[in-house]
Amino acid sequence: MCSPEEAALLRLEGVFSDTLTRINSLVLQPLLEAAPEASDPWGRECLQLLQQLQRSSRQLWDVTEESLRSLRERLCRPEAVGLESLLLLHSADRVLQVHLEYIESYTCCVAVQAFQKAAKRRSEYWRGQRKALRQVLSGVSSEGSVGTALLQALRQPLAHHVQQYVLLLLSLGDTIGERHPTRELVIHAAGLFGDLQSFMRQELDQATATQALWSTLSSRLRDVLCTPARRLLQDSQDIPVTVTPLRAERVLLFDDALVLLQGHNIHTFDLKLVWVDPGQDRCTFYLLTPEEEFSFCSKDPQGLVVWQWKVTQAVCQALHGKKDFPVLGAGLEHSEPPTCRCGAYTFRAEGRFCQATYEGEWYWGRPHGKGTLKWPDGRNHVGDFCQGLEHGFGIRLVPQASEDKFDCYKCHWREGSMCGYGICEYSTSEVYKGYFQEGLRHGFGVLESIPQAPRPLRYTGHWERGQRSGYGVEEDSDRGERYIGMWQADQRHGPGVMVTQAGVCYQGTFQADKMVGPGILLSDDDSLYEGTFTRDLTLLGKGKVTFPNGFTLEGTFGSVSGRGLHTQGVLDTAALPPDPSSTCKRQLGQGIFPVESRWQGVYGPFRDFVRAGCPGDLQEALLGFHVQSSRELRRSQEYLCCERTRPEDQAGSVEELLEELRQYREPEALQRCLRKALSNSLHPLGKLLRTLMLTFQATYAGMGANKHLQGLAQEEVKQHAQELWAAYRGLLQVALQRKGEAPEEDEDAETSFYSELFTLYLLLHEREDSLYSQGITNLSLFPDTKLLEFLDVQKHLWPLKDLTLTTNQRYSLVRDKCFLSATECLQKMITTVDPREKLEVLERTYGEIEATVSRVLGREHKLPMDDLLPLLIYVVSRAQIQHLGAEIHLIRDMMDPLHTGGLYDFLLTALESCYEHIQKEDMRLHRLPSRWSSREPW
Repeated sequence: MCSPEEAALLRLEGVFSDTLTRINSLVLQPLLEAAPEASDPWGRECLQLLQQLQRSSRQLWDVTEESLRSLRERLCRPEAVGLESLLLLHSADRVLQVHLEYIESYTCCVAVQAFQKAAKRRSEYWRGQRKALRQVLSGVSSEGSVGTALLQALRQPLAHHVQQYVLLLLSLGDTIGERHPTRELVIHAAGLFGDLQSFMRQELDQATATQALWSTLSSRLRDVLCTPARRLLQDSQDIPVTVTPLRAERVLLFDDALVLLQGHNIHTFDLKLVWVDPGQDRCTFYLLTPEEEFSFCSKDPQGLVVWQWKVTQAVCQALHGKKDFPVLGAGLEHSEPPTCRCGAYTFRAEGRFCQATYEGEWYWGRPHGKGTLKWPDGRNHVGDFCQGLEHGFGIRLVPQASEDKFDCYKCHWREGSMCGYGICEYSTSEVYKGYFQEGLRHGFGVLESIPQAPRPLRYTGHWERGQRSGYGVEEDSDRGERYIGMWQADQRHGPGVMVTQAGVCYQGTFQADKMVGPGILLSDDDSLYEGTFTRDLTLLGKGKVTFPNGFTLEGTFGSVSGRGLHTQGVLDTAALPPDPSSTCKRQLGQGIFPVESRWQGVYGPFRDFVRAGCPGDLQEALLGFHVQSSRELRRSQEYLCCERTRPEDQAGSVEELLEELRQYREPEALQRCLRKALSNSLHPLGKLLRTLMLTFQATYAGMGANKHLQGLAQEEVKQHAQELWAAYRGLLQVALQRKGEAPEEDEDAETSFYSELFTLYLLLHEREDSLYSQGITNLSLFPDTKLLEFLDVQKHLWPLKDLTLTTNQRYSLVRDKCFLSATECLQKMITTVDPREKLEVLERTYGEIEATVSRVLGREHKLPMDDLLPLLIYVVSRAQIQHLGAEIHLIRDMMDPLHTGGLYDFLLTALESCYEHIQKEDMRLHRLPSRWSSREPW
């Protein structure tokens, strides 16, 4: 059976539904019809408030009708429908929310006197409606104002309704007993509506106090401060307080702002960006805002406590974004607003941020964390902030004079300035990737223009205070030149080497971008000029030319416009032709650029990173970052959201990388670990290697590749290998220190990247390899047995068991069978780039040759040099490795000195002998008798 309380609830809901209907027709609809003209700003606002109140009233009627239906169904079928089916119980929070929305709409109208303003337009009508209102309401007198009657008509039924809710729900809870399954729902609903009673009284008190405040202010202040949703929480005229240093005449605390009135000046502070510092004594507390800091003082400690408590709670409420429920601070412990919060603020004080709007994270009144700055002139900055300044990774867009043109800076920042690694895309289509200090390019960096630029340039090198300074390489594609050398104040200054696309090299001293004094010119045919030049690198003055054939010309050189080069001097033709190998090996740059000081801007940041203990927050700033780059600079905010790949996402955290290095220190494991690290561009070692490869390619690859720079490049490769190994050792020591382990003694090792260096060796040994290729071509015409006989290989070493095929089969297959395993092994030399790996290939080839001979002899056999050399010549001729001279010289120059005199040295010497023999085979073949004709059939 249903309880009497449920029947009473049914009657209560029915009466309230009817009352809402009558109020809508008697009050709300006429108020809307009598609202001021919408053309008037106040009238338009009043109309909007009344419309919102009518919508809230309609929602309240809808939920009341829904509650009625659930009560009727329960009363009609009490056995089938449980108590929990009542809307007031299973959806108490939703019913409460509808009531709150009605209260908010009603108090907004009260705060700005919307009822009084609307009633004035039809005063006669409202006086005639008093009798009807008295039928709906109790206590409506015939003498009171129309506005008061309307306020009562829209508040009293709701207040009575909520009061009855609480009484009936509490009585229902007592009736059903403590063990009833729905008791908790009943108690919860009773508590909510009990709180709603207190909340309604507080809201009405605040709205009434706010309405009274507006009448005490001038029209100018009222126009600035008055908004329907704003509520007054405290006024210094009620509880006096002194504010310093602003010395405000009146302090108003609203639910969204703190307002200080000082003469005609109004200082408004958004409560979401106000921090309360309690201070050390009971007579003062402090407030921090983005641009102001001031104190509240009072002679009355109790009054000051009230102010501090209300400001603190108002800040909490503002940060929540809604009014506290049930009552501001009621029944709750004293809550403290968070020191870290989010908000938006436009700076007004003079400085870099003047007129800029910051939106993001704050800490004690300062931008701190992630945020966005926007200036009125179109500048944008998004990134990390610390104590009010840009600090950490950030992206800034700076508009240029041209429409839709921007400079885009994706950089690391320190204390408001670019510092560390950055990528900058300029409106001129130039891109800079490198390091900054105090907002200027400083350290190592690359500046590159697009190929379509009027004068395409690329500079790779060092910078100082925004200018090219120190060692650097500039490539001028338009003029077909590459400069390698020293810079100062954005100009070539000091020793330098100029390489042209035509293969001509200059070495000398530069001042103000021009060569001055004596210098060296090396042409592609190895002609050498030593003397003076004009500033545009034309021979002028005393000099000496040494020609490839050994002739020399010494005298005075000059040029006449349109008539070419003129000279007056002595031509010496008595000299013997020089050794071609010594002529082509003339090298430039060595001795004038100490190898250990060339790329300090690359090594330095890595050393700093290791010395600092490899902190994760500095990894990007020191070692660079990977970022999605675009040349099209857009105005949209989405462009500012840089989709850069964070190191921890791809290569693991710094701790994981260090732990991996610590665990894999055995030779084989270390080799795999280093190969993995160096191949990963997000690993610190991989980043360092790629930057060094970038400098190497910029100096020696492409247009500037020249055989006369081979010595310079060779020094650099060895230095880079040492630095990479030192970098690995440094990371390992940090890893050991973090685990409390003793550091290891330093060792030596090789690291490799030689593809660009090999290009220089190709150029340097082009003539020798040409003779070698001709010898290989001639030897390839020999069948296997005749080639073995021609090379004087002893017959008892021939693999005859491999040659037991028929004549026809032999002619087609025997060349591919004799010493096939050794031949295939040697061919793997061209698939490797590391000189050490090439030596390992040579060692395995030697092993295959000995294994074949041992099989032929039926016993293990060690080959002496006299037997090994002709067999190795045979294998080399069949392997047909191109550019073997370049391969051999690269291996010899880059071989670890520890291998000198060992097996590797012995085998490399044998390979060098084979290479020299094959170069000379062309002459031997021309002197062979007719019986050695290579075209004789098998």
